Amino acid sequence: MNKEVLVAIGEALIDMIPDKNGCEFGEVTSFSPKLGGAPANVCGAYSKLGGYSRLLTQLGDDPFGHKILNELSDFGVDVSCISLTDKANTALAFVSLAADGNRTFSFYRKPSADMLCSHEKVRAEYFKDAFALHFCSVDLGDFPMRDAHRAAITYARDNNAIVSFDPNLRFQLWESKEELRRTVTEFIPLADVIKVSDEEIGFITGEDNIDKALPKLFAGNVKMVLYTCGSRGAYAFTKTYRVFSEGRKVNAVDTTGAGDGFIGSFLWKLHSLGITVDELESIPENTLKECLDFSNEFCSRSVQRTGAIASYPDMSDNTDSVR
Repeated sequence: MNKEVLVAIGEALIDMIPDKNGCEFGEVTSFSPKLGGAPANVCGAYSKLGGYSRLLTQLGDDPFGHKILNELSDFGVDVSCISLTDKANTALAFVSLAADGNRTFSFYRKPSADMLCSHEKVRAEYFKDAFALHFCSVDLGDFPMRDAHRAAITYARDNNAIVSFDPNLRFQLWESKEELRRTVTEFIPLADVIKVSDEEIGFITGEDNIDKALPKLFAGNVKMVLYTCGSRGAYAFTKTYRVFSEGRKVNAVDTTGAGDGFIGSFLWKLHSLGITVDELESIPENTLKECLDFSNEFCSRSVQRTGAIASYPDMSDNTDSVR
């Protein structure tokens, strides 16, 4: 069977995007509902580039849940493994945008439908054609979805898929920062690829210097560390190579989903080059640089538009530079 599908597990939600930037929540006069949630965004990036993706989550059987299903389908994401429930509503995230496009969030999920997704809803057959599994930390709290993640990771490993983890820290969703740090540290060794930003590295590892942090990130199964530094670019580390790709300076309008677009496009590029989990540690330096350059360009385009998946470029969007 051809291993070509990116499977992601975790939250899909509605990002409520403000009508203007550079102000506090209280100054916003209206919000527009946009499809969001990191795992959903990663699927969207992968599919917009021509790949096949599948999202495993649970939504509320409500108008927002149906909006998410319809829009994911429109973007080419397989939604056949998404369940609906009347036990909780679809999660909402109200976003405030600073003048530079950076965001703060206010979440409505106490609980939300995704949190109640149990491990019984994750099935082995969802991973038979999986190239990679991607997950984040938002749905790793002390609720049923954590065990669903464990099941997904087990099935992904059974099928020799790449396991990718982006901590994607959202402090306001956790009872304590220490609980979040423990959980992220627990799940890092279960992944093959870790993506972490310059704003997260100190909290996760206790080290602000990436060289000192790397030994703590190369734990367990980890074969590659992606280190993103916003507009300054991104690094990729294996145990053999260190590669840097400089970011392109652009006028950022909205950085919502930029990190998700980075890892989604990076995984797509790995797949397009035929790189499997067994080849991650031996990937040539020039190939790793090619993947980083591609994802940096992908993100530089997305942040010039509003929203997440809707802002992502596809292969028809000036493919001379998105390649």
